Amino acid sequence: MSVFITQLFNGLSLGSVLLLIALGLAITFGLMNVINMAHGELIMVGAYTTYVVQQTVAAYLPSSLFSYYFFIAIPLAFVISALLGMLIEKTVIRFLYDRPLDSLLATWGVSLILQQAARSIFGAPNVAVKTPEWLDGGVMLLGATLPYKRLFILSLVVLCLGSLSYFLYKTATGRKMKAVTLNREMASCLGISTKKIDAYAFALGSGLAGVAGCALTVIGPIGPSIGTNYIIDAFMIVILGGIGKLTGTVIGALGIGILSTVIEYSTSATMAKVVVFALIIAFLQWKPSGLVSMRTRSLD
Repeated sequence: MSVFITQLFNGLSLGSVLLLIALGLAITFGLMNVINMAHGELIMVGAYTTYVVQQTVAAYLPSSLFSYYFFIAIPLAFVISALLGMLIEKTVIRFLYDRPLDSLLATWGVSLILQQAARSIFGAPNVAVKTPEWLDGGVMLLGATLPYKRLFILSLVVLCLGSLSYFLYKTATGRKMKAVTLNREMASCLGISTKKIDAYAFALGSGLAGVAGCALTVIGPIGPSIGTNYIIDAFMIVILGGIGKLTGTVIGALGIGILSTVIEYSTSATMAKVVVFALIIAFLQWKPSGLVSMRTRSLD
């Protein structure tokens, strides 16, 4: 029972990390149909923002406040990544809509620029972020230990999902985003500024990438290439879940996390990744629209 609980929790933990990374990509890819290769570097920006906040709090604030620096780092990582994403959208991507190959190459160039900027500012070696003391240890459940760090990431994912759902379904801007996703031409005819919505959507997706980078600092050291380790998995989750549907993204991320952990337990990490990708490709051959397909008038 302890082995089963440990593997299930590891799968949910991995799935939650992948989900947090894929959420922002699902918004930009689903709404704008833009393949943003710089998404991984926006994750890196959030991670380095957390590192800078930690260094600043340790240097200038009382030591008693160090344990709470994460509550400053998370919103700050969101804001900085969102502003950077909005800048990228306004200066690069806005001129490349309906040109998927050009936007892919342009965002790949942006990712290289951001990686080199990080190396110039922080250096090429990885840096470690010291986690607060309240994240040390874990909870015992039927003989299995559930680390507080992983539980914190799970809680952060639930908070982000709840906030994102509220924004999309209960706010005027969120409903406009959904309208543009369903039918861009009709939304434009009804007076919705699609350029503004695109900028807001890209900023929102970039901000969620920054939060994901903040969460990754809990797991291990960070470096200029931290985002490239997850970007392929994030794209696979978005495509598997169904473009434009966050429900499919959630199911896809948690399913891939649990499946990877189960296969890795009996084989190895490399073999697990190969098997999971092969299963995803086979599934998409059978159902190209993904787990949850979206019906719109434009598709009809």
